[in-house]
Amino acid sequence: MADKTLRHSELPPQHPGALLREIILPSLGLSITDVAARLGVTRQTLHRLMGEKTAVTPEMALRLGKFCGNGPDIWLRMQEAYDLWHAERALRRELARIETVEAA
Repeated sequence: MADKTLRHSELPPQHPGALLREIILPSLGLSITDVAARLGVTRQTLHRLMGEKTAVTPEMALRLGKFCGNGPDIWLRMQEAYDLWHAERALRRELARIETVEAA
C-alpha cells in the first residue's frame, strides 16, 4: 500500500497570525492596541500571534471568531493545518520507519 505520509502540499499553510497581520487588521484600519482591547488580550499577546511566535489556542479562536464574525472553527483549522504541516516535516524520517498496519 502506498505511503500516506506527507500527503499535504509541499507549500506550508499560512499561520493564522499572518492572516491577521496581512489582511484583516489592515482592512479594518484598527491599531494593534485597539484590536487587543476589543479581544480582551494584551498587545503583547496579539503581537506574538501576528508575529507567528505563538499558536491560536481554543480561547483565542473563540475571541477571534467572535471579533471577525466567522466563528472559532476556521481559526483552529488554520492552526491545525499549520502545525500538522510542520510536524510532518520534522518527523519525516521517523515516520518513514513506522510500518503501517492493516486491519484484518
